[in-house]
Amino acid sequence: MTVSERVAARVRADFRADLVDEVLGRLAGAFTDNQDVERVHAAVVLAAAGDLPVLRAQVRALRVDWRDVLLNGGLGHADWPEVLDREFGPVS
Repeated sequence: MTVSERVAARVRADFRADLVDEVLGRLAGAFTDNQDVERVHAAVVLAAAGDLPVLRAQVRALRVDWRDVLLNGGLGHADWPEVLDREFGPVS
């Protein structure tokens, strides 16, 4: 899976420079059966808030139930498109 540009930009802003490649790699390799991959990736990044161990835990949680990750990242409710645009900027 690829990571959208706006999620990648947020990763670069939230994580130390030496962690960015690892974070992007973990997101790209994350298993999810959800068709809205950007939403799931964004939820992982928001839940992690720049903390690599939390990000790793959220990626592991995807294997159990991706819906929990959406809730952890604040993207599990009907307003998720607005939250996504507010947190990551509009799709360019």
